[in-house]
Amino acid sequence: MTTRGKCLIALSVLAILGIGPIPTTSLLGFYIVLARPHWFKALVDKLYAENAGRR
Repeated sequence: MTTRGKCLIALSVLAILGIGPIPTTSLLGFYIVLARPHWFKALVDKLYAENAGRR
């Protein structure tokens, strides 16, 4: 499965969890903005590398 597909699945799960009383998507967004984790930058780099190969 491509990185793009994995991101789509993860965002779908977060959207479903966001329906509940705990704002999981907002909390994850705050964590990414404040902590700037290495795994997020690696994920973005991987997405851009896959898209560069399509052109």
